[in-house]
Amino acid sequence: MGKVAFVFPGQGSQIVGMAQELANHNEEVQRVIAQADEKLGYKLSKLMFEGPQEELTLTYNAQPALLTSSIAILQMLKKAGIKADYAAGHSLGEYTALVAAGAISFEDAVQTVHMRGKYMEEAVPAGVGSMAAVLGLDEQLLKEACEEATNDTGPVQLANLNCPGQIVISGTAEGVAAASEKAKEKGAKRVIPLVVSGPFHSSLMKPAASKLEDTLSSITMNEAKIPVIANVDASEMTSANDIPVKLVEQLYSPVQWEQSVEKMIDLGVDTFIEVGPGKVLSGLIKKVNRKVTTIPVYDNETLKKAIDHFKEGDSSNA
Repeated sequence: MGKVAFVFPGQGSQIVGMAQELANHNEEVQRVIAQADEKLGYKLSKLMFEGPQEELTLTYNAQPALLTSSIAILQMLKKAGIKADYAAGHSLGEYTALVAAGAISFEDAVQTVHMRGKYMEEAVPAGVGSMAAVLGLDEQLLKEACEEATNDTGPVQLANLNCPGQIVISGTAEGVAAASEKAKEKGAKRVIPLVVSGPFHSSLMKPAASKLEDTLSSITMNEAKIPVIANVDASEMTSANDIPVKLVEQLYSPVQWEQSVEKMIDLGVDTFIEVGPGKVLSGLIKKVNRKVTTIPVYDNETLKKAIDHFKEGDSSNA
């Protein structure tokens, strides 16, 4: 068998009812969620299970909610003896990956991403910034569209390089609108505005980055037990000194997701387990390389499938 990677979703995958079915049946899941409530000092669990969706989607709620549900699900995979050789996460998911790799404690991470959400919210007032997914346009042409729009209208840049033919741009609302038009002129198939509360992974996030740096410097970082593939440059992150630097940079730099997936495949990964609500990353990974196996795990049924997959794999190795 090839190598295994745990991958963790980012903002946008949050959904009312996340991890609830698993929590109903498993004490380990309940324990993780209770820990988050206690550390944050409010009932994150109530938002996760009952909503409302608008409130759950607020950056400073969505981030800890996703981290918590992913780590809760991870406990069940670990209990079943499923281990990974590498970990990676999309944007916010990078923090979950670092918890999975033992580099940050769950309590520190849940508090940090709650604060990260607040800093992101404060950096750019709602409505001032926006993001859009551009489909079917070459990276270089989209870069040109962003540069032209930045010069003419307002800052906008590449934010998430997700998979071939899907790149998200981020910046001021005017900048994104102008770049979207230019992208269509250059041949983009579609441009889809994203429902987000700010221009993430753009230079407009720099004020949030300095606050995040202070918060990160106050928590204990450990060496990662398995390499985490960094969003900013798809490199293997293990050093406790290196991690905070990359996390700060990540806030205003593009997420190199396609490159990260390719890197893991180059390292021998052929099975990606998506740990957390939904299956967005599984879809993106398949667009990068159709030959790899993707296993999303978000409820009792998908957990059982994942466990069965590895049981079958083990018996064939025996």
